[in-house]
Amino acid sequence: MFSALAIQLGPLFDQLLVPVVVLVAAMASSMGAVSTGDVGVETRFGVVATEEVKPGLYLAPLAAVDHYSTKEIAIPIDDLTPKAADNLFIRHMDVTVYYRVTPGHVAPLAIKYAGQSQGLPDTPQVLAPCYRLVATLARNAIYEGVARINSLQVHQQREQIANEVQASLQRELDAKDPGAFEISRVVIRTVVTDPAIEQAIQDAVSQQKRLDAMQIRTQIAQKEADIRLTEAIGIAKANEAINHSLTPEYLQHEANEVLRTFAAKGNATTIVIPASMNAAPLITLPVPGVHKD
Repeated sequence: MFSALAIQLGPLFDQLLVPVVVLVAAMASSMGAVSTGDVGVETRFGVVATEEVKPGLYLAPLAAVDHYSTKEIAIPIDDLTPKAADNLFIRHMDVTVYYRVTPGHVAPLAIKYAGQSQGLPDTPQVLAPCYRLVATLARNAIYEGVARINSLQVHQQREQIANEVQASLQRELDAKDPGAFEISRVVIRTVVTDPAIEQAIQDAVSQQKRLDAMQIRTQIAQKEADIRLTEAIGIAKANEAINHSLTPEYLQHEANEVLRTFAAKGNATTIVIPASMNAAPLITLPVPGVHKD
């Protein structure tokens, strides 16, 4: 009985088998997973969905899901030859711009800037949203930033140029799509100027070192002059103090002490006429019994 039923239903099973297999295959192909740090953008019948697929497993029948990165993305911009403020060209310049796109803005940006995204170098199946757009605007911002600096100062002001490029690029992207982009940093990796500029930079550094050395010598000479002046002032003050202390009374006292010492020797008779500091002639009389040899 069952065998007879199976024979009768056999053609029906054959007819149903193909659609079931196709359906299972379609279900399997519509399943996938979005990695952490990425979002999915679903396209069904040529229409891009504005709602993003969040990280995790998803089921999207009859739709294709493109994976976009929302992590920090590096854009190397190499072999630039910008012109500086003094109309001299930088021979070679390499810059890396780092950016990310805020989740929730990826799908609208994918619609607005179709064809501007590209696969990441390490994972081509994951797209960098608006990569080409950011790269183009970044290149222009770099040229504008260097144009405000003299060629001799580009080496010394790399950080300033990078900060200006970051701020300028952020302003431009915010004006187009507020809150969608974040320029996290800009790094100037290489700056090679014209050989003549390099020589001028070396000459400027050499001149600056000579100027620094001359300034140091000038400071030393000034300090030595200050020391000599201080010593002279000290000596002058000391002499002034001594002069003030040498009063007539003090000098008379000292003279009297000298005369007392002289008289105490006893080998001569000395008469002082008069006993005054203004005139004090000494008359020495020989002592009896004392003969000079």
